[in-house]
Amino acid sequence: MKEPPRWYPAAVSLGAIMVALVLGGILIAFAGGDPFRSYAHIAKASFGNLGVLSDTIVKATPILLTSLACSIAFRMKLWNIGAEGQFIMGAFGAGAIVLTPILPADTSPWIFIPVMMLAGILMGAIWGFFPGFLKARFNVNEIISTLMMNYIAISWVNFFIFAVWTEGGFQMSPKFPENAWLPRLLDYAKTIPIFSGLTTHLGLLIGIVAAIVLWIVIYRSRWGYEIRLIGDNPRAAQYAGINITRNTVLVMMLSGALAGLGGMSEITGMVHRLQTTPLAAGYGFTGIIVAWLAKLNPLVAILVSILFGALLLAGREIQPSGVPKMIQGIILVCLIASDFLMRYRVRIVRAGEEA
Repeated sequence: MKEPPRWYPAAVSLGAIMVALVLGGILIAFAGGDPFRSYAHIAKASFGNLGVLSDTIVKATPILLTSLACSIAFRMKLWNIGAEGQFIMGAFGAGAIVLTPILPADTSPWIFIPVMMLAGILMGAIWGFFPGFLKARFNVNEIISTLMMNYIAISWVNFFIFAVWTEGGFQMSPKFPENAWLPRLLDYAKTIPIFSGLTTHLGLLIGIVAAIVLWIVIYRSRWGYEIRLIGDNPRAAQYAGINITRNTVLVMMLSGALAGLGGMSEITGMVHRLQTTPLAAGYGFTGIIVAWLAKLNPLVAILVSILFGALLLAGREIQPSGVPKMIQGIILVCLIASDFLMRYRVRIVRAGEEA
């Protein structure tokens, strides 16, 4: 198939989502539920009022940052399946600033927050460096190495949560001081009453800025051109003198840094402590679906992340509780299947005619 028109990829993705929703509705009906009422309830529970919309955006924020992490790696055909581990290590790095403590508890938030951001970015980048280096130097399959490093990250952070920084033997660290929290809309409710009860935090702005910067890097910079060329045609990139080895390491580190920033935003904006449950919520794996659905476009990922945040939020009220994850899985399968329509043109040919 020749280069499709610009509207075609979006139409194919939309069609894949519609097919996925139909298949999900059929399964809901087999389980004894009403598909139309289920989908209507998902929409109401996620966008029904300003309060639930705020909660949806909170859920969407870590998804956005992990989807950006996957987008930049996938753009260069580096299949980073380790955004989950990089997300967790980013949370660990940010938490270590408070819990070690590297900075005293009474440090100004103007210092606390940037330092925690840098720590989260650094730990995520380090976790992306190892598989990137192995891929560049020894051609180790990055799918396997990044996937295995997820389990190492989980075990590493669990050790500190359960043994070193545990609060009273529970599966959580002590709570961070309030000057180590990302600002939330409800913090300004006294000045702006409409913000009362709204939990949206600064992580949303961080994610949007990251998406805009990443879009500029990919589509408006020389480095972005090199990344896209390597992804599209490695031989042509090598012939043009582009250093594939260096770019492999750098892109994996950037991917890890973005995921690590997502981990930092989650613990400083939402849970305010290191805790097992929210860190192992699968944001890194959801980011893979979002990146694919957004066709690796960072700006489109903002909207898609909100939609998936709505699906996660509605999971609290949908029974059985596995329905939202089931729908996510069906969407991913349909998206992968729809990629066939991006590569080939379907034609109906009569018997005896040449194709």
